[in-house]
Amino acid sequence: MTGPRVLPAHEIRWTAPRHREHLLVIPVINEGERLHRLLRRIQSLDLDAVIDICVIDGGSTDGSIAAEALQPLGVHTLIVKTGPGRLSAQLRCAYAHVLDAGYAGVITIDGNDKDDPAAIPAFVAALRDGVDVVQGSRFVEGGVAENTPLLRHLAIRGIHAPLLRLASGFRWTDTTQGFRGYSRRLLEHPRLSLFRDVFDSYELLAYVSARAPRVGLRCIELPTARRYPKGEVPTKISAVRGNVRVLKILVAACLGAY
Repeated sequence: MTGPRVLPAHEIRWTAPRHREHLLVIPVINEGERLHRLLRRIQSLDLDAVIDICVIDGGSTDGSIAAEALQPLGVHTLIVKTGPGRLSAQLRCAYAHVLDAGYAGVITIDGNDKDDPAAIPAFVAALRDGVDVVQGSRFVEGGVAENTPLLRHLAIRGIHAPLLRLASGFRWTDTTQGFRGYSRRLLEHPRLSLFRDVFDSYELLAYVSARAPRVGLRCIELPTARRYPKGEVPTKISAVRGNVRVLKILVAACLGAY
């Protein structure tokens, strides 16, 4: 890989030798029982036979990342970001571990138990077939969108995805989803340069969607199920300031600011 890696301060609390070809990365901060529920679903599907599991924590204080809670649920690696930054800073730490540990690629899934992990084997198969970006989508044939807040649905379908389609030249449908897979080739690609501190909050997802097709990387969408619990919107993005930040990031990514 060309260029230096710039990473926030972080600790690898524990890890084990690589068992599988790919790593499932679950970014969290104070997800509590939602994280444990997701891990139990992953266990019930016997996905540890398909993929290693890493939790990348952004500073939880709720006790949810204790070793006695995570290790019995099959977590292979725990990384804790101790420096500043939000989701993109967490992801840079995890992506660096993917490369250092010799994985062929990474799959990410939110730690709030909205996404159905049953799609993970299909993501792994696509990466093995040479795909560089596997984007989960509730809006393609076979996808499921349940209890999606109306404003969020309209923003994705009417603003976020259309702008990224225009910027990238690829027909994305569900561009805010963190359920996606990346090849090692993408993580190391010199024309992407993911390990920069400009990727500090929520920039990386929009940036990769805008940029990867333009540099010749192979992209697909696969159907996934995303279910919001009734009466609850589990997200770390605040209703006003957070969404304004996401919109600014989207415009910057589409205009090539990164």
